Amino acid sequence: MIHSDLIIIGSGPGGYRAAHHAAVHGLSVVIIEKAEAGGTCLNRGCIPTKTLCRNAEIVDTLRHADTFGLMGEGYSLDFGRVMERKQEVIGQLRSGVETLMQTPGITLVRGTASFTDAHTIAVGDDQYTADNIIIATGSDSKCPPIEGTTLPGVVTSTELLDVDHLPKRLCIIGAGVIGMELASVFSSFGSNVTVIEFLKECLPVLDSDIAKRLRQTICKRGVEFYMQSAVKSITQTDTEDRTKQLTVSFEKKGKPVSIDADMVLIATGRKPCTEGLALEQVGIEHSPKGIVVDDDFQTNVSGVYAIGDVNGRCLLAHAATFQGLHVVNRILNRPDDIRFDVMPSAIFTNPEAASVGLSEDQLKAEQRPYECRKGFYRSNGKALAMNETDGMIKLLVDTTNDQRIVGCHAFGAHSADMVQEIAALMNSGTTLQQLANIIHIHPTLSEILHDMAL
Repeated sequence: MIHSDLIIIGSGPGGYRAAHHAAVHGLSVVIIEKAEAGGTCLNRGCIPTKTLCRNAEIVDTLRHADTFGLMGEGYSLDFGRVMERKQEVIGQLRSGVETLMQTPGITLVRGTASFTDAHTIAVGDDQYTADNIIIATGSDSKCPPIEGTTLPGVVTSTELLDVDHLPKRLCIIGAGVIGMELASVFSSFGSNVTVIEFLKECLPVLDSDIAKRLRQTICKRGVEFYMQSAVKSITQTDTEDRTKQLTVSFEKKGKPVSIDADMVLIATGRKPCTEGLALEQVGIEHSPKGIVVDDDFQTNVSGVYAIGDVNGRCLLAHAATFQGLHVVNRILNRPDDIRFDVMPSAIFTNPEAASVGLSEDQLKAEQRPYECRKGFYRSNGKALAMNETDGMIKLLVDTTNDQRIVGCHAFGAHSADMVQEIAALMNSGTTLQQLANIIHIHPTLSEILHDMAL
């Protein structure tokens, strides 16, 4: 039996950053990983998707090469090379995480972890004990109860990110972050993309006005959307050329509709990875939504914490990272000022979108007095120079509290970078007038924010 100060189950962004933070502050750490170092984000999520997003962005730029005076410069997409580059990026970053796990004080254990008691974890025939345990096992794709989801060619994001060919017709079920990003990417690569969504609008995490404008922009680039549509089944038939064809049947406002596809992506959300942990063995409270935690991410069992996707609070890699850092700080009795109510997020479609804080929809629902300032890319010099004039920003302020900034939602080139600026200001309780007094570089896209504050 091996004893350490801290056991971490899972080496994703939450786990490996927490392990390193703990080790450099003197704690002995055992981190247990059953698959690849870096977790879902690095190997099957954020990083491979964003690598493909960059490829797609270049393709989109080349389509408008004549705008920049580049005439007659043809190109062809080598999809195999695109996927090779994605693997190279993953491999380089995974190697970096593995090197980080060699930090003195960290022991990386390969295998599947399960609880035997509140302070003991079994990995195969070996047992590990610690006063504190962090569960950071992440999430998996969630599959809806639809007939035909097990057919060949029906995939989750994990499989789509590893396909060896570009599907001619791609149908995506779900218009959340994963669905929208991959719709944008594969449309740019040349696939005929259709998105089916049950809700009235895509991306419910965004301000509805921003989400609608983003969807309309992506629609103009050739992606077909069916909103307020409920998928009933997926079936497979043989075609005249002896290939398999998938048919997605759904209802849109009560009317039956069907579309044919070569591949169907299920992008209907994520579920926490708790299987095999034997949480019941120690009475850790959990539900299909995740492991129940308090505001310090501690479970109902003292000394056992759950961070990241597995607690279901905020399914973002950087949320997992900062939850892990906060837990380690708590174990070390180190105070921090991490504000989990100021959680920026981004959707890397083309153009990208981002948000932080409250949306106008939320402020209306809560009947809170507010003011909404809007800014548009089309009047910004840098946006015109970049040929990126399709974009909009909404800045929301609390009119009862010195016009303190409470939210920002945007779509357009580099909108994530501008929302990150607002996130930093919100952490300091900045007001609209204080933003107006901050000198911004000219010419930059962030001048849109400054102009909105004036």
